[in-house]
Amino acid sequence: MKYQLTVPCLLGLEAPIADELRRLGLDNVAAENGRVNFTGGAEAIAKANVNLRVGERVLLELGRFQALSFDELFEGTRALPWESIIPKDGAFPVKGYSLNSKLFSVSDCQSIIKKAIVERLKSVYHVGWFQETGASYQVQFSIMKDQVSLCIDTSGDGLHKRGYRPAHNAAPLKETMAAAMVKISRYRGRDDFCDPFCGSGTIPIEAALIAKNRAPGLNRRFRCMDWSIIPARTWDDVRAAARAAEFHGDYRIIGSDIDAAAIEMARANAVRAGVDDVVRFEVADATVFNRATERGVIVTNPPYGERIMEKAEAERLYREFGQAWRESKNWQLYLLSSHTEFERCFGKPADKKRKLYNGMIKCDLFMYFK
Repeated sequence: MKYQLTVPCLLGLEAPIADELRRLGLDNVAAENGRVNFTGGAEAIAKANVNLRVGERVLLELGRFQALSFDELFEGTRALPWESIIPKDGAFPVKGYSLNSKLFSVSDCQSIIKKAIVERLKSVYHVGWFQETGASYQVQFSIMKDQVSLCIDTSGDGLHKRGYRPAHNAAPLKETMAAAMVKISRYRGRDDFCDPFCGSGTIPIEAALIAKNRAPGLNRRFRCMDWSIIPARTWDDVRAAARAAEFHGDYRIIGSDIDAAAIEMARANAVRAGVDDVVRFEVADATVFNRATERGVIVTNPPYGERIMEKAEAERLYREFGQAWRESKNWQLYLLSSHTEFERCFGKPADKKRKLYNGMIKCDLFMYFK
């Protein structure tokens, strides 16, 4: 059976996710603001969960409709084929949000959607009460400008939770954002790679996973692994195919940071990620960056002056790092910052900029090509 599937994401990351889905051979890939849609069956669900680097999670969408009243919300929800996914003993909690819509009370919408699903399942399974003791089918609703989308979450924990980073520094970058930055830089393992503000090592580790073509979800569980609609053999086949697609090369990936404790965290995280053989971490000052290799790419996320450092200190850091980078040879730079005066502090306007969101912080990815 084929399902309508969707991958929610931060604004600005739709294109990299659409590219990932197409490379996985999935069907009908189409990007919208904040989400990328595709279609597929059990194998597509497993393949997307195991292989996606940039998306937040994989949702199975049961349907969309307009609702201007609670009656319309109830009837629209009850009309959907919930029994095709949720078994008689399935647990189906409901959560979601509403923006710019007549139905603005999230708790009321949550209650009505739950009641409508119960009524639908009662009519199919002919029971008066659901114990909900079986596998979990988390229902997620979104109501935007009166348009309702009803989904079931297949992932469980967000896809950024790869499992290698129980330890992190004060302001960690999500693994999905780090992977997006590396993909935008077009790093594929051929050139040298460096993150001179690596913190707990997320960007270099994601670069190593990309260089090795190692599926980020290879060793974790997903909520839908307990669902009857996806056979266990499907997961075995998808993981076996992902392992067979890995590369084994000589990669030069370096992460450095002035904080020795952060470097120790980064090394431990690299071991857990299984990439400690190709990533080297070292204590170093980014403001004296000088790597005179033939080709290289820097992808980094220095402090913004918002949560870790004062603004003046961040500006000094940008200025000194900018001077050090200009003295290096053949190193392209992709740097994420929310500082509105970054280019002035850095001492050079970016060749290209791309708006991204680091959590709730609006940022630019400043790109410099040498």
